[in-house]
Amino acid sequence: MKKIHSTDEAWDTRELGADPDAVQVAPQEHVQALDAALGMQTISIRLPKSLIDAYKLIAAHHGVGYQPLMRDILQRYVPEGLREVLAHHEEKVRESSERLPQKRRKAA
Repeated sequence: MKKIHSTDEAWDTRELGADPDAVQVAPQEHVQALDAALGMQTISIRLPKSLIDAYKLIAAHHGVGYQPLMRDILQRYVPEGLREVLAHHEEKVRESSERLPQKRRKAA
């Protein structure tokens, strides 16, 4: 096997990094260290196969993996969901404060 110098061009032209015979799975401790550094946690979730197939189709269209696409969609949804929860609780506080008896001032 010929030695290829690691240059940006070698990576960009896929002279480096594209040989399936040179691929290996990262050790579990590397995966865990990466997840910890990124603040990631592995979960297990059951989804309808049709939903996963749809994600895969959309992901392929955008040139990304379906799991990163799922993560992106969830990250876009959660802030709006949190705003909805906050608005609901603010409304409950407002309603509760309106029901409290008002202090009366003494007339001068």
